[in-house]
Amino acid sequence: MKKMIKKVIAPVLVITVLFTVLRPFCIQDGKCNYFLLLLLMGIPFGIGKMCVWMVPRGFDLGGTLAVWTMNFLIGGLIGSVVLLAMIGQAIIYLSVFLLTVITGIHKIPRIK
Repeated sequence: MKKMIKKVIAPVLVITVLFTVLRPFCIQDGKCNYFLLLLLMGIPFGIGKMCVWMVPRGFDLGGTLAVWTMNFLIGGLIGSVVLLAMIGQAIIYLSVFLLTVITGIHKIPRIK
């Protein structure tokens, strides 16, 4: 049950909360821009996975903001891949779990 919580329930809950919080920011002309939504949802997952941060040194305010924006964009791109991988892992784990439960129920001897 701990694996089920760690691999399926927690990621799906985090993704659902991020979706509900960030979706209003991605509405353009009455339609949702899903690429922007995926990019924004990937930032919390990708920032921790980035190996190299570009540190702004010797820039003015505009250059510093540009470097930080680039850091967040790269983190969002990495995080969107991680996010999609987490969704795939949750689907695979849930399908294996359900298949195990179904085959286990099928193998229970019937009482006559």
